[in-house]
Amino acid sequence: MKPPLLSGNEIIRAFIRAGYIKVGQRGSHIKLLNPAKQITLIIPNHQEVDRWTLKAILKDTELSTEEFLNLLK
Repeated sequence: MKPPLLSGNEIIRAFIRAGYIKVGQRGSHIKLLNPAKQITLIIPNHQEVDRWTLKAILKDTELSTEEFLNLLK
């Protein structure tokens, strides 16, 4: 299943719902940390994030596309 086209803000809000916290920013890239799993993510805060970039981010978090889509609701 292909991930949807989303903005950086939508992706960041979904990961915050999943327990990640914002720990920094450098330019247009936001750094998120999951304290429980010690996973750090770098999310581009662009108007439209490439769906394959999102797929790579989801692979790092071990979330399926369906689980991520549930976090968007």
